[in-house]
Amino acid sequence: MGRLKQFFRCYWSIILFAISAHLFFLPQELVAAPTNNKPVFVIKSYRSPKNVTRKYRRVTKFIILHTTEGSARGALEKLSKNGECHYMVDKDGKIYTIIDKNRIAYHAGVSMWNGQTGLDSMSIGIEIAGYHDKEITKAQYESLRRLISELKTTYAISDDRVLTHSMVAYGNPNRWQKRKHRGRKRCGMLLAKPENRLKLGLKSKPLFDPDVRAGRLVDADTELSKILYSRPKKASTPKTQKETIPVVDKTVVQPSGSYVVTNQVTQTKSQTPVVLTTTTQPFVFKLPSNIIGPGRSAWDIARDLYNSADTIYHFPDGSTKTGKEVKKWKSMPEGTRVEIGGGEGSENPDVTLMEIGKDGSVHDITGDEILAGTTFYFPSNKKGYYLRGSQQTIKKLEALPEGSFVLVGYKVGGPISSKKPVFNICGLKWNMPDTYYFNSKKGTLTSGADMDEKNIPTGAYVFYQE
Repeated sequence: MGRLKQFFRCYWSIILFAISAHLFFLPQELVAAPTNNKPVFVIKSYRSPKNVTRKYRRVTKFIILHTTEGSARGALEKLSKNGECHYMVDKDGKIYTIIDKNRIAYHAGVSMWNGQTGLDSMSIGIEIAGYHDKEITKAQYESLRRLISELKTTYAISDDRVLTHSMVAYGNPNRWQKRKHRGRKRCGMLLAKPENRLKLGLKSKPLFDPDVRAGRLVDADTELSKILYSRPKKASTPKTQKETIPVVDKTVVQPSGSYVVTNQVTQTKSQTPVVLTTTTQPFVFKLPSNIIGPGRSAWDIARDLYNSADTIYHFPDGSTKTGKEVKKWKSMPEGTRVEIGGGEGSENPDVTLMEIGKDGSVHDITGDEILAGTTFYFPSNKKGYYLRGSQQTIKKLEALPEGSFVLVGYKVGGPISSKKPVFNICGLKWNMPDTYYFNSKKGTLTSGADMDEKNIPTGAYVFYQE
């Protein structure tokens, strides 16, 4: 009998141990959808192989919200492969970590806010599975609210520095826009609406684009701007049989250009309080058609993906071409249908290094900045030389052969040497994808993302964004 009792004691001990071990080692995928009373869990199964090669940020000023514009699974694989964000929030609320939050992720691309450029080196990027013109799920709002709250506390980031990618992305001149412009991305735009920011626990937001207002950029998408900088509507006084003291919901404009929403209480003469919560009238955004026609170009529809291999043009005669195959953009026939694909490319395709011929004429590429001191040319017929726009003539630049490369909005430093290392020239931008090393001996341009800090060529010049 004693042996039997001992057997059952051992048996139940083993069972309890197994259950405890199972709960302790429960896969993260099963506990990753957080609730309001639990800490933020992250799933590490899609941690980017690029993580260990990314440098630590020296400062963190912004949180930037993106939408994947495609399926969650495909987006996870692509974001992980390229190391293009810090977190991705799936539709069920699960949070995946891609790049460590204190390292640099390449998510903002060509970006500017209040005169500061290259925001990758000073921001955290959060991708949300979904589309720029569709609402995200309740589970995503809940997870984002707590993730953002945690990051705001960690890095002392104010509400008005939680921005959408569409707020900070900008484009260099192209065939349709003659100047640097806002409107390159519509990514995450609905998350800028006041009622959606309140769901994220954010009580303030920018009321205007500081770079457009200062003249650094032009507004190339007024419909987008209406959404990004829409203000909360005043709440109407509720109807009551008793006389009501008129009090409206207050919007306080801060010096920084943000609003703060506060709830107000209106009292009837019977002293019965009625709490007014912040309300807004739904903003109806009429999305542009995907059909090219009068006043609607390929760029108006596809933005920086207009010449992507994943963007398909269906012509009225039944033929199709990819963005890479189209040559005559301005004579695109009316009625052409544009299909924008997700593809496996970068979340931020290269919109900086342009090629004369492939990307248009020198005027198409540079617009009003053809003679700017921040525009640089690399003639295909003179390997090892580069030209600064401010030192040239329009006639000379128009004579540049096809295959010549162009950078707009750049600074140059070098030649690189032991006494003048690249880190002293451009800091953390040394290995950004949109930083380029020009080897004058070989006449080659190499992206910073492909550069090993141990093998930076002596004598090379580094071109980096302003």
